[in-house]
Amino acid sequence: MLCHKALGAALAVIAACTLAACGGGKPDDVVLVTHDSFVVAKPVRREFERETGLHWKILQAGDAGEALTRALLTSGNPEGDVFFGVDNNLLSRALAGNLFDPYTPPALGEVDRQYDLDPTHRLVPVDHSDVCVVYDRSWFARHRLPPPTSLASLARREYASLLVVENPQTSTPGLAFMLATIARFRSANGWATYWNELRAGGVLVTDGWEEAYDARFTGGSPHGKYPIVVSYSTDPAYAVYAAAKKLSRSPLALVPDTCFRQIEFAGVLRGAHNPSGARKLVDFLLTKRFQAGMPSTMVVLPTRRGVPLPPVFRRYTPPIEHPLELPPGQIGANRDRWVKEWTDLVLH
Repeated sequence: MLCHKALGAALAVIAACTLAACGGGKPDDVVLVTHDSFVVAKPVRREFERETGLHWKILQAGDAGEALTRALLTSGNPEGDVFFGVDNNLLSRALAGNLFDPYTPPALGEVDRQYDLDPTHRLVPVDHSDVCVVYDRSWFARHRLPPPTSLASLARREYASLLVVENPQTSTPGLAFMLATIARFRSANGWATYWNELRAGGVLVTDGWEEAYDARFTGGSPHGKYPIVVSYSTDPAYAVYAAAKKLSRSPLALVPDTCFRQIEFAGVLRGAHNPSGARKLVDFLLTKRFQAGMPSTMVVLPTRRGVPLPPVFRRYTPPIEHPLELPPGQIGANRDRWVKEWTDLVLH
């Protein structure tokens, strides 16, 4: 979310409720506040309700940044019981807002330690993916142009003019890609020079992932004009999974050198009307059943060790052994300044 691809009703069904419907819930209601791309399969949701006797409601509140801002405005008097969708790039902002009560789920010990970034356990890691540069194999084959091989190569004019990225002010993958360039080109002059080269080369900036991928990217739309996009490491697998016919090779590929680690967290909201139900829901988000379903519904990967991936994701999601990363504290201390500098560089 991260800006994940929410699949259609044939794959999964969610109960999205309005503020009026979700607020002031009944004693057996538990309300999950989340971003618009959260999806849970109907049988999985029913399993939670059957096991707990609770009614699981879902309040969707925009993209990840919008949902978090809305939650912060109601800190201590929340619209729901659990928040899902804080990522590692917004982690420090969420924790500074006194938004969550500490809770250590029993299954947290089964989660891969590399994803557990909050020692206070106000937020626990639920899923991960990597924001990467993705390209359309067939476009490059048709035009007899070698695809880009690195972050640095994208600044060359022949690639910059083919690239669509998202605005880090309004998009979580856009923010992750900006952070990737900062992590790769450490000095301010280094990443500023890089973005000046992208801008001079003709990079296209959109407000969000949906426009970039679904409208501008040749691999996402028949009307797209840009064969390179900032998206997710799971895209090659999803392209095979969602294809109308069986494919032996994904039509999409990654530039692994560009990938930036992204982790999504969930936590019990401080002041929740149903704190007991909230803890049960956080427990459920770490169960093998829920974790195993996330690739097929939200196109993200589990954080719990030993959860098998669907075969198509196991085969077509390339492992990113050395993703670009920055410490959450460093992101929190500099994020707003970096976004402003990026805006001045690229949009003005």
